[in-house]
Amino acid sequence: MLFAHVAKGCKNLAQKLAPPSSKSSTFVSHNGRLAILPAPTPANLYCNTCPRAEAIFWQICPNHAAVIAAHAVLLCAIYKNDNVKAIIPVAGAGTKLRPHTYTQPKALIPIAGKTILSIIVDQLQEAGITEYIFIVGYLGEKIQEYVKGVYPHLTTHFVFQNERHGTGHAIKLTQTLMGTDEVMVVLGDTICEFDVKQVVNSPHSLVGVKKVDDPRHFGVAELDDQDNIERLVEKPAIPKSNMALVGIYKIRETALLFECLAQLVKDDIKTNGDYNLTDALQCMILKGAKLKAFRVKSWFDCGRKDTLLESNATLLKKGGGNTNPHNHTHENTIIIPPVSIAPGCLIRNSIIGPHVAIGSNTSIQYSLVRDSIIGSYTSLFEVVLDNSLIGSDAAVKGLSRSLNIGDNTEIDFG
Repeated sequence: MLFAHVAKGCKNLAQKLAPPSSKSSTFVSHNGRLAILPAPTPANLYCNTCPRAEAIFWQICPNHAAVIAAHAVLLCAIYKNDNVKAIIPVAGAGTKLRPHTYTQPKALIPIAGKTILSIIVDQLQEAGITEYIFIVGYLGEKIQEYVKGVYPHLTTHFVFQNERHGTGHAIKLTQTLMGTDEVMVVLGDTICEFDVKQVVNSPHSLVGVKKVDDPRHFGVAELDDQDNIERLVEKPAIPKSNMALVGIYKIRETALLFECLAQLVKDDIKTNGDYNLTDALQCMILKGAKLKAFRVKSWFDCGRKDTLLESNATLLKKGGGNTNPHNHTHENTIIIPPVSIAPGCLIRNSIIGPHVAIGSNTSIQYSLVRDSIIGSYTSLFEVVLDNSLIGSDAAVKGLSRSLNIGDNTEIDFG
């Protein structure tokens, strides 16, 4: 919804700061973000290419564009969910992805040209969420640096979980920041396909589920025929349902959630040695809260090297990859899509793809690479890589086949 007073406030600010004699550019406000289009760009072209063509246009002076944008961002609130905050726990050590997680958090592992964390945040942004609480721990300063650099326009908070006692303990740490707002919790290693807007705007509290073959390794939801949740159990030895919890939760009864989290700690209710969010949600059900399940379309596992590479391939297929030749150089090279190549790469005399994601400023020469993820500022020379995960600032030279190499590594097979 486009609020009239917001549009009026932004327009008045633009008119106040822009000298009428200056050559003008088109100023666009959309989804709470502002963009400056060059003067020849028709406003309706921008509008027609936008899936939510809810935008406002006027003329401003390009000399004052930066000043106006900085102030007007605070005024524009197009399609915002001010009553919903997002909590993203990213404090885990990611032991199954070592050696990569020795030097960077699991949430910043690259996948399909992005990071796990950026895929999550971008989904939530599309639903209008603008305030985020990140629960950080191991290498938490890297999460802060990344979020502040990539998402400076968002309202962000960082809560340190110095001692990890489970997802319930992590969420409990956010109580002061959360207040009574509704909450969208997405675990920091959870990439799913679902209707994010529908979930965020639902009048019900929702829990994301997906049918799995062996639910013993997950939280499990027992449902009635209307998808109402009758019972939630964390990693049951004998599951009564094959509907696994994927790690996405929309909770309206925030006060009751924190009441149940406090009860877990007070009564020392643990599962497998941890205070679990699953147990807190079961407490809410016992206290009368109505939770419904929603089924995600796809659930991408990013917890191990093999499943991360599978998810990378699937996401590249769905997104088509990105090989813009203006952002990098590839000479005498064959690209087999889908492939994602970040800006600043130099690729010569090589065959790349399919299902390859390459980080920025990487050099690949005389090499064959397929079904792999290659980090940034990495050098590959005369190698054959298949199903490999190569970190950033690494150098590999000589014939090879399948590798799992962390950051700042040098290997010479010559």
